[in-house]
Amino acid sequence: MAYRTIIKAGGSGTDYWLDLWRNRQLLWILSKRDISVRYKQTLLGIAWSVVRPLMTMLVMAVVFSQVAKLPPDPNIPYPLMILGGLTIWTFFSGAFSQVSNSIVLNSNLVSKVYFPRLLMPLSAVAVGFIDFLISLVLFIGLSIYYNYLPSANIVFLPFFLVLTFISALGFGLFFSVINVRFRDIGQLIPFIVQVGMYACPIAYSTRLVRDSLPQYYEYYIMNPAVGIIDGFKWCLLGSNSYFDPNSLYSTLIVSIIALFLSVMYFRKKENTFVDYI
Repeated sequence: MAYRTIIKAGGSGTDYWLDLWRNRQLLWILSKRDISVRYKQTLLGIAWSVVRPLMTMLVMAVVFSQVAKLPPDPNIPYPLMILGGLTIWTFFSGAFSQVSNSIVLNSNLVSKVYFPRLLMPLSAVAVGFIDFLISLVLFIGLSIYYNYLPSANIVFLPFFLVLTFISALGFGLFFSVINVRFRDIGQLIPFIVQVGMYACPIAYSTRLVRDSLPQYYEYYIMNPAVGIIDGFKWCLLGSNSYFDPNSLYSTLIVSIIALFLSVMYFRKKENTFVDYI
């Protein structure tokens, strides 16, 4: 059914969300474009989504298990533990990075045509999700190689996937707004992702933090990414993988509050994007 979009000052929030729903097809178009641009004119194409986590896993396995001599969780192959953490970290870091840069990368659209700007960060999540699916397939292949099949805990995997989406979108929206005004934020985002990969229990178990640094353990699990990564590894690797349910409290609270405040901040500032782009 045809409809008209009337742009007027002082429109209600309901009008905005209705516009967002009416333009849902644009969300699909932007998502497809972001995915195609990601691998356009590359030699290996989408194979990079296999090479990156595989090489990262191999390097981490050598450094942390052979050099640092850190033990994995009981009865879990070290490469499998690392790849389990990398799989969900790939989704979070990819979605966070793409969302944070979504407005700047789409500056030509922002300055020329009207549509709800929130569609751009939402579409940017698609690239991280594709990388996640490829890493998940790689994990399944490696688990078959080690004859370590997922446990019944895998039924909770969608919950942690949604929680990762909420967290990445919540933090990414905030950075996408300030990145429009201060472009050096774009240089900060890769640094945050790089530091976060080592600050989170990807190549080591949270059990080591609990046993080695008990005085800092309560502060460590306040990191919202800890609950997501440990919970995701628990879904894939079963009860042998360490998971403290208490870490979910901070993850849920921080992620939901971050998303709520970021959406409000984004809505408040989106009309000013064109002034700085």
